[in-house]
Amino acid sequence: MSMDKLFSKVLIANRGEIALRVLSCLQKMNIASVVVFHDSDRNSPVVRQADEAVEITGESPSAAYLDIAQIVDICQSFGVDAVHPCYGFLAENAEFARALEAAGVCFIGPSPEVIELMGDKIRSREFVVEHGFPVAPSVVMDADEPGFLDAVSHMGLPLVVKASAGGGGKGMSIVRSLDELSSTLKVAASEAEKYFGDKRVYVERYFDSARHIEVQILGDGKRVIHLGERECSVQRRFQKIIEESPSPALDEAYRESLCEVAVGIAQAANYSSAGTVEFLYTPEGEFFFLEMNTRIQVEHAVTEMVTGIDLVAEQIRIASGQGLGVSQDKISLHGHSIECRICAEDTYDNFLPETGKVLYLQEPSGKGVRFDSGLYQNQLVTTAYDPMLAKLVVHASSREKAIEKAIKALQEFVLLGVKVNTDFLVQVLSHDAFVSGEFDTNFITKYAEYLTAREATPDERVALLSAVVLADRAIKTMMEKTPAPYGAIGCWRN
Repeated sequence: MSMDKLFSKVLIANRGEIALRVLSCLQKMNIASVVVFHDSDRNSPVVRQADEAVEITGESPSAAYLDIAQIVDICQSFGVDAVHPCYGFLAENAEFARALEAAGVCFIGPSPEVIELMGDKIRSREFVVEHGFPVAPSVVMDADEPGFLDAVSHMGLPLVVKASAGGGGKGMSIVRSLDELSSTLKVAASEAEKYFGDKRVYVERYFDSARHIEVQILGDGKRVIHLGERECSVQRRFQKIIEESPSPALDEAYRESLCEVAVGIAQAANYSSAGTVEFLYTPEGEFFFLEMNTRIQVEHAVTEMVTGIDLVAEQIRIASGQGLGVSQDKISLHGHSIECRICAEDTYDNFLPETGKVLYLQEPSGKGVRFDSGLYQNQLVTTAYDPMLAKLVVHASSREKAIEKAIKALQEFVLLGVKVNTDFLVQVLSHDAFVSGEFDTNFITKYAEYLTAREATPDERVALLSAVVLADRAIKTMMEKTPAPYGAIGCWRN
């Protein structure tokens, strides 16, 4: 196809809410869609709504979505021009990008070389240092042990051990004593080889009171722009839970400085597509490069809410050869946006993943409320996939109003049949430290007792669920239309 026009057919190599999000964008751009699905997702909204859906198989559901050869074969059989990998699975897999290229199919993302460079935490840090940008003090475990341990001891405590090929919080451990460093390194290297096929690890200075801030960038291989930053400090076990834009920690001077560094790093890599440059921001006002994600992020929606830019559409335009559709001087942030990740987990039992069937679903709505979800009635929630089920994103004129809107929307959301973390999210949003903006990556650990305060008693839960059911408009309508004497017991009669 000519690279001066949009694709005619795009395959979505993913599932759940992000697959549905990409499908929605393709439909708006009048691009035909193909979605691959495992049998466990047969009845999902994205499978029902896509122009074409093709079943994929594997030893497990995840294995099916990771089968490069199978997906490439489908692309060729269905005349696909390009593949959008979304996030997770094959989104940052250079082998997948190369396989598509060899088959004459465009990968909607950066080049395989950039994916490899930035996906390797050690190489990417060296690259950033070479171009004069700041990284946190660190030592790679590739020297003789005495010299290595001596170099580490000079960095001070605490430390964090990271896998070079890790990501998403996986392959990371905090070390608060040099006595535990040697054993932690051995375990980390073993786990890194097991999960990522790469046993290389490095040790980095860990900042207890730092914040995690990332910058959204867009590049077309010629120029790079930024779309502001996102605050991602509310984390549990290195996994983000709540994100917002703009960050309450930055003034305009720091914001501009941070964003300029992010653009500089991406520009040095000749970056093309949407990406995120992540930083550690210390109480002293220093910031250090952490990593670069070469894909669309889970939390991209908050940036879309404050800028009005459709990041997925920009990805598609850039990949089709049209280049950036917006210039830096046209980008401005309006209001405040907050995203909450809704997960199937038991807050009161160490956040263990939950399973079950979606018996009833009521999604929040209203002005400034966006609910990205692939949930549907009678869906089976299993441990085969990540526990995140949906994302609630709100936008308001101020941070205070955005917090209020998010809390209200979370309280409107109802999912019966599977435990989710909405009560926990409300507790986080309501906490004085969060409301004031004075928090860091240790927020959840520091206030764990308050945030996981015991849930309502069984009697209270029954009362609350009864109130929800009776307040539901659809159920009330059914009650009103049901003739006596059955109307007294609503739609639950035999």
